[in-house]
Amino acid sequence: EEQLAESGGGLVQAEGSLRLSCAASGFTFDNYAIAWFCQAPGKEREGVSCLSPSDGSTYYQYSLKDRFTISTDNAKDTLYLQMNSLKPVDTAVYCRAVSPSNKLSVIAVCPATLFHFWGHGTQVTVPS
Repeated sequence: EEQLAESGGGLVQAEGSLRLSCAASGFTFDNYAIAWFCQAPGKEREGVSCLSPSDGSTYYQYSLKDRFTISTDNAKDTLYLQMNSLKPVDTAVYCRAVSPSNKLSVIAVCPATLFHFWGHGTQVTVPS
């Protein structure tokens, strides 16, 4: 059974840092993409960062690229999101997702509709 378990969220002051992590199990895809999504209060879910483990291709929201970094461990079983210089606008539930495809349309756009496996998310709160 495919499982995703996010952790690392919490309350952090503006300009602080967090590192989100998510352990994965039960996935057997040969070509896939992994991503962090966020959903802020009252807003639609949107892609934060996407990664193709096979070739290292990445996607970031333009406004986050200089502050957030997506990465995996050597075994590629755990996905990380290093979040630096956090701002109140970053307040959201962050969740990991997995797509069974690593096509360019997935990596470059990070569309939620192509990610079929979702974790429950971890709350990140940055007070103003």
